[in-house]
Amino acid sequence: MTQNDLIHRQIVHNFKKVEDWFRDNRKNVDVPFYSSYDIRDSGQKIVNVDANIYPAGFNNICPTDREHCAPLIAQYVRRHYGESVKKLLLLTEEHTGNPYYWDNVAVLKDLITEAGLELKVAIPRLPEPRAMRASASRGEVEVFAAMINNGHIAIEGYEPQLVVSNNDFSEHYGEWGPTIEGPLNPPRELGWYQRKKSTYFKHYNRLCKEFAQLIEIDPATLTVETELFAEFDIAQDESRARLAERVDHMIENLRKDYEKRQIKDQPFVFVKNNAGTYGLGVMKVESGADILALNYKTRKKMKAAKGGRDIQEVIIQEGVRSVVRSEGFTAEPTLYLLGCQLAGGFLRSHAERGDTESLNSPGAVYKKLCVSDLKVSVEGHPLENVYGWVAKLGVLAIGLESVEMGVKYNGYTRWTKACDEG
Repeated sequence: MTQNDLIHRQIVHNFKKVEDWFRDNRKNVDVPFYSSYDIRDSGQKIVNVDANIYPAGFNNICPTDREHCAPLIAQYVRRHYGESVKKLLLLTEEHTGNPYYWDNVAVLKDLITEAGLELKVAIPRLPEPRAMRASASRGEVEVFAAMINNGHIAIEGYEPQLVVSNNDFSEHYGEWGPTIEGPLNPPRELGWYQRKKSTYFKHYNRLCKEFAQLIEIDPATLTVETELFAEFDIAQDESRARLAERVDHMIENLRKDYEKRQIKDQPFVFVKNNAGTYGLGVMKVESGADILALNYKTRKKMKAAKGGRDIQEVIIQEGVRSVVRSEGFTAEPTLYLLGCQLAGGFLRSHAERGDTESLNSPGAVYKKLCVSDLKVSVEGHPLENVYGWVAKLGVLAIGLESVEMGVKYNGYTRWTKACDEG
């Protein structure tokens, strides 16, 4: 029996306990409008290695899944903001000419309008009142200049009742003022200008241990060792030397743990920017010596993140190889949630990357992985079931992260019933 089959069996066997545990945890936190989770499956470990609160890539999710998204959106808005909320604004990234990103925006626009909601798309700092953006396969997307009106994000002639952000706030937009008073989901305060991966993974790993105890499996199967390295400066010899020492320490601890648990994989780690996404500021290392021997190109890659911001902190994270394959190439599942419900997924694969490398890079392709199959039969879809629960642990971790950060969701009402109830 594979590890995935074991976890699947234990979830199914303890399904009532699992559902009750999830609901009890979820009712104490706010969950964002949407989120996405990159998952690695080594055969021995199945873990979330990245969580995005402002996900792009809706254009890549399984077409069958996409058909189920509009009702989930309508349900989320109705539950958390009330029946009267009908006018929405989608706030997008500011500086991107990537036509595939605009495919994502076009799909989101379609899904939200299919949910019976009115929607317009806005860009921060757009120099003209209205513009068009070219998508890869969905024509042009009409966008408007976002402005602040009495603490509310709006566009000229249109006052939304809810703003959904697809801008990850790597940029703070300080000219908007210290707070946004109107409903903005996810909130600006969860943006990468201050959000930390180390905070997220602290909560994620704790939840995984509770979940593993609940279904009676080894907690190490679901957790991913993650350590903060503050005061990072790739240009300083002293900083690199201290980082190399910490890398060697983690790899040695992983080696001992793998031997004890009879895992044959050679341990390695990723060094990741503690505040960033899009696969930027990430490098794989197999020893501290790799850090000391970094070439100019890699040093430059680890110096600045999205928007040109300096990388000042990193996490050292256990590397998890992937046994998942798509058409013969290494792949990894990515799952999307709308609120606390599974909304869609895909397999990201890369013809030029091996099973221990990051696949979130140029050249990645996206293949079908449909979580909607779980609506037909949970028992018959072990991969989707296990990956789905890893993602749902992730959204709880985001909720706890928000609590620790003191983030408030303006105008939001918590839901105390089961995710799929009401």
